[in-house]
Amino acid sequence: MIRCIAIDMDGTLLTSTQEITEENREAIKYAQSKGVEVVIATGRAYEEAGDLLKDAGIITPMICANGAEIRTNEHIIIDTNPLNKELARQIADTLHKHQVYYEVYTNRGTYTVDKTVARSLIMDIFTVSGHVRDMEEIKKAAEERLAVIHQLDSYEELFEDDDQIIYKLLAFHFDPIVLSNVREELIKLEEVAISASGKENLEITSVHAQKGVALDKFTNACGISLSETMAVGDNYNDVSMFQVAGRAVAMGNAVEDIQRQCHFVTGTNEESGVAQAIRKALEE
Repeated sequence: MIRCIAIDMDGTLLTSTQEITEENREAIKYAQSKGVEVVIATGRAYEEAGDLLKDAGIITPMICANGAEIRTNEHIIIDTNPLNKELARQIADTLHKHQVYYEVYTNRGTYTVDKTVARSLIMDIFTVSGHVRDMEEIKKAAEERLAVIHQLDSYEELFEDDDQIIYKLLAFHFDPIVLSNVREELIKLEEVAISASGKENLEITSVHAQKGVALDKFTNACGISLSETMAVGDNYNDVSMFQVAGRAVAMGNAVEDIQRQCHFVTGTNEESGVAQAIRKALEE
């Protein structure tokens, strides 16, 4: 019996135009009406994810920034797993050395040192993915994301500010060889977890800030066994929760490597695959 469902956002709950379908909304509410605990588990910062859920009328606990932050139904922070500041500096130095653009996620929001690069990068990713072909939609999606990103002159401002807690560094590059080299260098650092939510990025967090670790904490607090938990996702930052959940479900749009690591494959994010997975699990 499934008593908890953890759902990723990008490429999973969200369509390519960053929308939550009516089928997915209804399925989540159906699960909640049956007493199932639904939790959103995303690599996004709270500021990026919370408004989308609110607009869709979805009220759930949240695992944000790949587990660096856990929030209640009321979106109150109940747990954080940040990166050590010196470790974050080491990661930043490595990214600088390889000339890789990155953003920094903190307890006070997401930061960039160049919004022009950020805008261009987001538009390139949407264009290359091929899922969104309308240029106006691409521009709109880019501007919506930029609206919640703060610009700094230097990331050193974050590293020196005691009130800023570093959750995640999100690195982007279109050359897979460069990203591979960066990964190989960063993986040597202790206490670091490296995942990805797309072929053009790396998500770098504390080893304690992973979706699977956070899901374990969350279910334990709820008195729910992981064997009674279903995780739905589409990418490598979802693997840690696939590994601990009793039922791991890959989206139909996930690459084959991800699909092979799951118990089931549902429909794509454009086909309301989340709703399909929920109804299959609860009606068996």
